Amino acid sequence: MTQRIAVFAFNGEPMCFVHGLLNALNMRQSGMDVALIIEGNATKTFCDLSKPEAELHKLYQEVTEQGLVDCVCQACANKMGVLEEVKRLGLPLCSEMQGHPAMARYIAEGYQIITL
Repeated sequence: MTQRIAVFAFNGEPMCFVHGLLNALNMRQSGMDVALIIEGNATKTFCDLSKPEAELHKLYQEVTEQGLVDCVCQACANKMGVLEEVKRLGLPLCSEMQGHPAMARYIAEGYQIITL
């Protein structure tokens, strides 16, 4: 059975956040089923990386092209002022737990949870 990992990235500090993206890519390349959930101030950081002039834009492209982003927290994106940008980028939103993605759903689906 393929190992299932849900990476909840909360921390938007760029060096921390980038490690979450790199690890998600590495896990996928290792054959794992990876779901990347973007929460907290990481919602703004991810939108910042979507800009072509961003230093780490290539990493953003790689993560999105591989379909690793399972969802972006709707409540956090709204609070960080990037909800419309997330929608414009076509990123999936989750809000089943009072506006936030629910870890319980991922656990029920057999995912191991990692938070960053």
